[in-house]
Amino acid sequence: MEIKKERNGERLTVALIGRLDAVTAIQLDKDISKSLDDVKDLTIDLANLDYIASAGLRILLKLQKRMNDQGNMQIKNVKREVREVLDMTGFSRLLSMEETPAPKKLSFNF
Repeated sequence: MEIKKERNGERLTVALIGRLDAVTAIQLDKDISKSLDDVKDLTIDLANLDYIASAGLRILLKLQKRMNDQGNMQIKNVKREVREVLDMTGFSRLLSMEETPAPKKLSFNF
């Protein structure tokens, strides 16, 4: 996974590219935790995140809790595949997310 950060005063935008799994979640936690001092507005851009595992969900929740105490956080540009995981796990209700339509429900004809 690649992490791109852009800081503008008290605002930090983090773009995640690739897969957020057990290995890359550790990298993300270390990288972002060091960058959050004095940040009041955190944006997580998931436009190029193709996959998220439970370890990645845990890091997003950890970031949300921290930013609730020191400012605000918003997740934006969530791909359909990642949004499905967030919805199925209930994390879409716990995280501050940009309003995007929920994925279409699958229908099966038997």
